Amino acid sequence: MEQKYSISKWEEPERIYAELKNLTEQPIWEINPDELKRILTYFDTNCAKSKAIATEAKNYIPGGVQHNLAFNYPFPIAIEKAEGAYMYDVDGNKYVDFLQAGGPTVLGSNYPKIREEVKKHLDHCGPVTGLLHESELLLAKEINKHMPNVEMFRMLGSGTEAVMASLRIARIATGKKRVIKCGGAYHGWSDQMVYGLKIPGSRQFLESHGIPGKCYALTDEVRPNDLDMMEKMLFLNKMRGGTAAVILEPVGPESGTRPISFDYNAGVRKLCDKYGALLIFDEVVTGFRLGLGGAQGYFNIVPDLTVFGKVIAGGYPAAGGVGGKKQYAGLMAAGLATGKKRAYVGGTLAANPLSSLAGYLTIQEIERTNACVKAGLAGERLAAGLKALKEKYKLPYVVYSQGSIVHLECSGAMAFDASSFNIVKSLMQILKHKQNVMERKVAMEHMGAAYMANGIITLAGSRLYTSLADTDEVIDEALGKFDKVFATVIRTDKGAI
Repeated sequence: MEQKYSISKWEEPERIYAELKNLTEQPIWEINPDELKRILTYFDTNCAKSKAIATEAKNYIPGGVQHNLAFNYPFPIAIEKAEGAYMYDVDGNKYVDFLQAGGPTVLGSNYPKIREEVKKHLDHCGPVTGLLHESELLLAKEINKHMPNVEMFRMLGSGTEAVMASLRIARIATGKKRVIKCGGAYHGWSDQMVYGLKIPGSRQFLESHGIPGKCYALTDEVRPNDLDMMEKMLFLNKMRGGTAAVILEPVGPESGTRPISFDYNAGVRKLCDKYGALLIFDEVVTGFRLGLGGAQGYFNIVPDLTVFGKVIAGGYPAAGGVGGKKQYAGLMAAGLATGKKRAYVGGTLAANPLSSLAGYLTIQEIERTNACVKAGLAGERLAAGLKALKEKYKLPYVVYSQGSIVHLECSGAMAFDASSFNIVKSLMQILKHKQNVMERKVAMEHMGAAYMANGIITLAGSRLYTSLADTDEVIDEALGKFDKVFATVIRTDKGAI
């Protein structure tokens, strides 16, 4: 049978969690001090223009960058050109690009065929009209073609907006208010979702500054991959007015950083049906990356609503949207209210002609080139090579892939878990591990800097996205660079539990 999805075989999480436990129970393995000094000298010498831009940017931009992904140690690198599997900075340095804009560019950066069509469109129509454009319809139909469960689709400006809309729909449709998410998962930065980020059980303790407690009073957090805890929360909520929705990243929180069992999503689907909650799949990363059918096709699950982002605009701006069954997605109908309850959503630049056209053409090109499968095979080749390298240097690192999403855990900074129904116990666990987590975060930043100094761009030094552009030659080139980095790693006396 022809492979349709980027994942050749789903790896059950028991081995991964056992290896993560081993990684965090021993001291940190990181770049040796002499090599780190050389790396910092490299950045000062070879990335001088980037440093100047980043330094001046701090005077005008909070933190010096406009997007969290752009922050890198020791300073952000200013990119001038992106093409296929590579990026080039303002100093002329070339990098293998495993960031791929955070995941959307399944075809590789600045894909020529899409770029040329976008140029024609700009000459003819411009980027935005404020009125209906045929490309909006073409994109919605193309999504429905590959994901039949998405009967209707409303394009928005970001994944964050799409999550906000999906929760609003769920509350109208069910008449209930509470929302359950998995600890560690990222579903955008709206007030109600900045809860339990990065570390399960962290609730509002880590990232919810500036958010009044009442904003997340109806958000509940459960341990990833734990159906028993999920049902207990649904049962508890039944006595508190009920659960409107359960929202999941279908490969596990933080794009699979905390992997789940293959049958976990099916178990949650059954629980949602049992307790009358809507199931929302957050496919911002997995949609049209795992396969044309998304994670819902791979796992053979029918979510009630699906959140999209990134690839929906083909790597162009205004990348987000939500779709699903007509009875639910139809609650976002545009126009003036007609007396019926509706989920109010807005966005002047949402579904602009440029991004809608780019998204439509991108999905067609993904289908024509079988890009998801080819990117997945590249990811599996990369993961296999990284596993061989960690064995070569006897490193306790954790490597696994979910097709074209590759995970490389070198410090385990996000591997801790404080999930509990008891808020006091959770807080005590967070405080207990706080210093260790910070030390491991620094080690992760050092590894990311080492990768970049050797010509590899990753997401936070721990996640890598592959694309159609990643040929065997590109992957082998990258593995040679990783080899040089791993050769400089030593065991320290920091971070042991």
